[in-house]
Amino acid sequence: MKLDDYRLLGRSGLKISPLALGTMTFGTEWGFGAREEDARALFEMYVDRGGNCLDTANYYTGGTSEKMLGKFAKGRRQRLVIATKYTLAMRPGDPNSGGNSRLSMVRAVEDSLRRLETDYIDLLYLHAWDFTTPVEEVLRAMDDLVSAGKVIYLGLSDIPAWQASRMQAISDLRGWAPLIAMQLEYNLIERTVERDLVPMACEMGMGIVPWSPLASGLLSGKYNPQDLSHNDTNEAGRASIVLEAGPVRKRSFDIVNVVKAVASELEVQPSAVALAWLLTRPGMAAPLIGARTAQQLDANLTALEVELSPEHLRRLEAVSAVPMGFPHDFLVRPSIRRNIYGGMSIETRQG
Repeated sequence: MKLDDYRLLGRSGLKISPLALGTMTFGTEWGFGAREEDARALFEMYVDRGGNCLDTANYYTGGTSEKMLGKFAKGRRQRLVIATKYTLAMRPGDPNSGGNSRLSMVRAVEDSLRRLETDYIDLLYLHAWDFTTPVEEVLRAMDDLVSAGKVIYLGLSDIPAWQASRMQAISDLRGWAPLIAMQLEYNLIERTVERDLVPMACEMGMGIVPWSPLASGLLSGKYNPQDLSHNDTNEAGRASIVLEAGPVRKRSFDIVNVVKAVASELEVQPSAVALAWLLTRPGMAAPLIGARTAQQLDANLTALEVELSPEHLRRLEAVSAVPMGFPHDFLVRPSIRRNIYGGMSIETRQG
């Protein structure tokens, strides 16, 4: 597989590379990330190898990420698929500078268009569900932006499965622009999305675009338990993100150790193994890879060349498995299946 082995994104005709370049680290305003010349080198490396899908957000590095991306894209804008997002508040103390409302969305899109120096956004995501805005308001505003030609395609990020499926159903019934992509946290350490979000996205026509496919760097093998026992490392900014959800559990390092072992057997970097596993998952469109250096980006892109054997996959999935919970575990009990099908063997549809 190569970056120019394009695939369709969800229920659409949009063609994207199998790995998307995340640009959250374009800019140093957050205390870490890439300076402009380094960010440009990453952009050039990705695009020169055939990559066409770039992901940003209005909030990233206070807008610097979008500004850099717009500058880098000059002269080849039409061959690129640029995705951005709205929701996170841009001005402290102003409740309408964030959230999912029509006002927030329209203002964010106009600002993103200026920063990106373009007249259209290929893919606009709702960045995170705000629990307050009516879904009809969100969907109608999105459809209006598509009708105006300012946005071409639509997606969702960080939202409950039941709400996302409801929104897609409403869009279908009312003839509004459909949702074609779903961003979610998905990696070998975070697999709980396989309970509902992943099957929902597959069923409802949304291509899965995982963020943090390396679990904030844990799956790259760069950290050990001692590094994260306190937030006092040479990369304090990044370490703080790893620790944001609380102390890293032993299970996470058990998974990392298996990833390292498989990587050693294949003579590749652990990050390539973690990404290669993700590329085998159902409904997968394009994991979002991020990097601060050319070496990191090259290691990530190597995932496209990695072939995991059935034994490698078994080991990775065994150490990272999560309980599916109710109703999933209940519905696959032999006694329940016998009751449903009357003891008959039923061949299920594939694909």
